[in-house]
Amino acid sequence: MSVAVWDDVLPEEDRLVFEAAGWGKEVGFGARPVLLVVDVIYNFVGDRPEPILESIKKWRYSCGERGWEGVGQLQRLIAAAREREVPIVYTGMDRRPDGFDQGAWNWKSHRAAEASDIRGSLGNEIVAEVAPRPQDIFFVKDKPSAFHGTHLLDYLIYLGADTVITTGTTTSGCVRASAVDAAQYNFRSIVPEECVWDRSTISHKVNLLDIQMKYGDVKATDEVIAYFRSLPQRPCGDRTPTGKPNTDQEVPAA
Repeated sequence: MSVAVWDDVLPEEDRLVFEAAGWGKEVGFGARPVLLVVDVIYNFVGDRPEPILESIKKWRYSCGERGWEGVGQLQRLIAAAREREVPIVYTGMDRRPDGFDQGAWNWKSHRAAEASDIRGSLGNEIVAEVAPRPQDIFFVKDKPSAFHGTHLLDYLIYLGADTVITTGTTTSGCVRASAVDAAQYNFRSIVPEECVWDRSTISHKVNLLDIQMKYGDVKATDEVIAYFRSLPQRPCGDRTPTGKPNTDQEVPAA
């Protein structure tokens, strides 16, 4: 990106500090990526594009129109991933009516008792424009990171993945937590800038800055699409999920 999304909020002294300390080096793309789609559910965009202060009246998590703009960009990225059969992992969220499973995550909002994210509600459904297909991986998580308390790391190891491309919502919450954990588990961590969004503009910009400086690469969506198209078919090989019944069982060597 010639002009970074955070440039207009980055003080000149901070920029000089990052440069002098050596932060912001590119980690680059690997050979075996997995696309991670974090919580692209109606709770985070509302059931229609509308200004955020309207949407958030009904959908307390909503990012409003900026979320729908991100969904449009994500459609393009998912299509490119499917062309090359790059594995796609989706996360969702729901909660028990008493909120026990989300624990301390409920403590920071006085609207936490609202029913929009209770198990089985429309708010927890993946937005139809980017919904998973049978070959995709889907699981529900209880905390911000897609890695926390889930089988995501198991799946990545099984696939032989070396790169995690994190998309979805929100930039400052589940996206950041997942992108940081990807780096902590020694994957190349990539965030396509137009495919993540937040209810707070300043949080979106500052968290992308942090990811770029310390954890991974913030890339233009077009650059990630070009990367996908440069890959061989099924870059993660024969273990790429197909959504079809498995009639061939691998037999471990004696």
